Amino acid sequence: QVQLVESGGGLVQPGSSLRVSCVTSGFTFSSYFMGWFRQAPGKEREFVARITVRGVTNYADSVKGRFTVSRDNAKNTVYLQMNDLKPEDTGVYYCQVRVSDVNYWGQGTQVTVST
Repeated sequence: QVQLVESGGGLVQPGSSLRVSCVTSGFTFSSYFMGWFRQAPGKEREFVARITVRGVTNYADSVKGRFTVSRDNAKNTVYLQMNDLKPEDTGVYYCQVRVSDVNYWGQGTQVTVST
């Protein structure tokens, strides 16, 4: 079965950097686009970044130039490097994959940006 497990979240100060990871299993990782989403308290889940099979990336305007998504097909893992973090980046970060028309999500990892 498809499994996604995020890790690497934490409490950081504004301007800091953090890298979150998502280890996957149960599908052929190298054959699928991978996405990162986040959900702030009281808000809907929103798109953050995506990486295609060939490594082409897309970002939400709010994170463009600060976040970088990457993948390691040998480790079945997708990463989100987050630099110059802002309080508005606070939320639960989820990785996502769509397999056979079904969206799969991890359990999420909490990122809190605060003084």
